[in-house]
Amino acid sequence: MYDGGKRHKHTGAAHLIRSNLHRMCASGVLPSWYAELQHKLVASNRPRYFRLVCICTATSAFVMGIIIGLMIPMYLLPPSAASALLHAAGSRPLNRSSSSTVVPPVVLDRTVFDTVSFVPAVQQPPVAAQPSAESTAVNSSLIANGVYWSDTVEMALPQGYDSTSASEWRKFVRKARVIKMEEGCGRMQNRLVTFDNGSTSCCRYRQNVDQIQGEIFGFYLGRYILGLPNLTPTTLSRVKPQSRQWASVKAQVSLAQWATEEKAVVMTKFVPLLLSAYIPTFLRPYDRRLHPPDVQDTPDVDASELAQWSDLVVFDYLTANMDRMINNMYNLQWNPTMMDAPAHNLAKDASTGLLLFLDNESGLLHGYRLLDKYEHYHKSILNAVCIFRRSTADAIKRLYKQNNVGELLRSAFKSSDPEFVDILPSLPEKNVKILNKRIARVHEQIVKCESMYKST
Repeated sequence: MYDGGKRHKHTGAAHLIRSNLHRMCASGVLPSWYAELQHKLVASNRPRYFRLVCICTATSAFVMGIIIGLMIPMYLLPPSAASALLHAAGSRPLNRSSSSTVVPPVVLDRTVFDTVSFVPAVQQPPVAAQPSAESTAVNSSLIANGVYWSDTVEMALPQGYDSTSASEWRKFVRKARVIKMEEGCGRMQNRLVTFDNGSTSCCRYRQNVDQIQGEIFGFYLGRYILGLPNLTPTTLSRVKPQSRQWASVKAQVSLAQWATEEKAVVMTKFVPLLLSAYIPTFLRPYDRRLHPPDVQDTPDVDASELAQWSDLVVFDYLTANMDRMINNMYNLQWNPTMMDAPAHNLAKDASTGLLLFLDNESGLLHGYRLLDKYEHYHKSILNAVCIFRRSTADAIKRLYKQNNVGELLRSAFKSSDPEFVDILPSLPEKNVKILNKRIARVHEQIVKCESMYKST
């Protein structure tokens, strides 16, 4: 009687489950493979309790899959992300309110891309106006002496930052008290620092000393040696929570988990009102080219911005920076519209039109270690450019002739940040040798272009 009662009990439970499964499959709640599974189990010679266990297991797995895959994201993700997930799964939105409104599918706008973390993403710039009849004649005044931007273009360039700006920033950072420290400057351990006069700075902290070297020596190279006005004032600093300068943010320093005693951080002046910067149309195609005839034959050229791009190409080739054009070129294999995206780690001052060469930490060290993988991208961009600023070309010729860039970098380090000479290593000699080879390659490109477009 006991065994029979037990079998009868299991039989009744199995019958109830099968009936419910049939009903759920017929109504579309459960997939049809549940019914097929049930029929196979019934047709087999397995004991009834075994069939019951299999059906219960499959049902539980399906229900748990729904809970994990859909229900949990609905409560953990933002509403817009949860809605996108539901539409991607091809299901109805699970509306937690009493309203029956169906949320429309999320359409990804492929014209909006991520850019520098503290620069708001903006739409593509408006299409240029139709060329005027005078445009081509005007363009003839943009080039001088074959391959150099003319005085007209040079005079139209934004003023940017000079060595005086860098010196004043360095003195200010050494003395000003920090009153606020918050996230908002790129990577997780970076911080946006506010000083007592209201000025702000991106404070870059890295466990890896290579990135600190890349940032500061890249600044020395661009600002003091090449004379580029596009690098925001940058200096080294040392965070001392017990000092008067940092005492107000001692708790925030602790929360940031900085090892501060023997580490240098980089302080870069924060510039507000920045816009995304886009790669010029001359440099986007596979057969990219920025030569004198291209500029002279194209109406309504923004020569002021192109002149800054020619400096950027030289600077990024010397440092082997991968985080701007190389980033876009490399990602073309996954996204064919990447060249229409903003250039990473590049921004445009909305008030002046100045291009800011930001976040140069991957240059000179990390970038050099990856030359085997990315050098063909670097060469492709350099080979595409045959117009230069005269001052930049003169600096390259001088460095090539004197072969002294290592000495100049060490001198800039000692004069600008002497108190960090014993804390931060100088640029390694092997990296200086690579830099000299890259200077020679840029010099070769300038000479080649001069021979191609000699002024008549």
